[in-house]
Parts: sequence; structure tokens; C-alpha cells
Amino acid sequence: MKTTFLLILAVLVVGIVGVLAYAATKPDVFRVERSATIKAPPERIFAMITDLRGWRAWSPYEKRDPEMSRSYSGADKGKGAAYAWDGNRNVGAGRMEIADVVPPAKVVINLEFLRPFKANNTAEFLMRPTGDGTTVTWAMFGPNLFVGKVMGIFIDMDRMIGKDFEDGLASLKAVAEK
Repeated sequence: MKTTFLLILAVLVVGIVGVLAYAATKPDVFRVERSATIKAPPERIFAMITDLRGWRAWSPYEKRDPEMSRSYSGADKGKGAAYAWDGNRNVGAGRMEIADVVPPAKVVINLEFLRPFKANNTAEFLMRPTGDGTTVTWAMFGPNLFVGKVMGIFIDMDRMIGKDFEDGLASLKAVAEK
């Protein structure tokens, strides 16, 4: 019986060490991005993204907790505009601030997540005229800390975050094309 217990313990230790070793081989940075073509000029879409108060109309995260607290600071729109949120477990808490804009082609946002995990990442929106519309790319990237590497073994973060971006771009499309 003691031998069986020691064998099970050894297998568990080897398994844990294996998972940790495998996680250590994962990239030190991550990037998730999705694109959609919207039948609207880049200027219209750019204005919707740089007005953080208007995100309630299209952001997938706004729909997850309509009761979350929101506060705005800094500029009204564009560079320096900031938005902080504190919500349920589906949205957590954090802050974002528009760090750079290149009208009407690019918006860069610094993201600070406080809950459920602390992280600092960057979001980027790129708008490129395409035919009779605009191709919008929404990306998020940043450091892939060790805990993120371990979680990435069990959870496909690209698919999870990518689905949110797909939903958000679809909502942005619906609002922009009205």
C-alpha cells in the first residue's frame, strides 16, 4: 500500500514537472487578433473607437455586466481618454487609456487589468480602406507571463479572446453600418 502511494505521488510529481517544463517553452509574448470588413468609412469607425463612452453600443464586454461601474477621465475622446471599470467575475476590473491615435487609421490603447488577473497589455485597432468599406483589425498583445503560459496549456486564449473580438467587431459593424 505504501509502495502504491509512493508510485502515485511520483507520477503526480513527474506530471506537474512536465507541465511546468512544457509551459516554460511557450513564447514570452502573445498576440490575439481578428478582422472584419465594415461598409463604412474609416473616419466613422475611428470616431466610434476613440469615444470610449460610445463603447457601450458595441463592446462585447459591456453586455456581460450591464451593472458594472464605469468612470471616465482624461480627454473626452482620442489620445488621453481613459475608462475604468469594476464589474462581476465576467468582466473583472481594470482601466484603459488611449495612448496613441493616427486618424483615421490607428488607435492604440494601454490596458491595465486588475481582476481577475493582474496584467498590462496593449490593444490596437487598425482601419484600412477596402473597396466600399473598411477592414478593421482588433488586436491585443503583451507579455505572456509564466502563469499565462501554464493556463495556455489548458485554455485556448486565442479562441476565447478571439471570440470576444469577433463578437465586438460584428456589433461595431452593425452600429457603423446603420
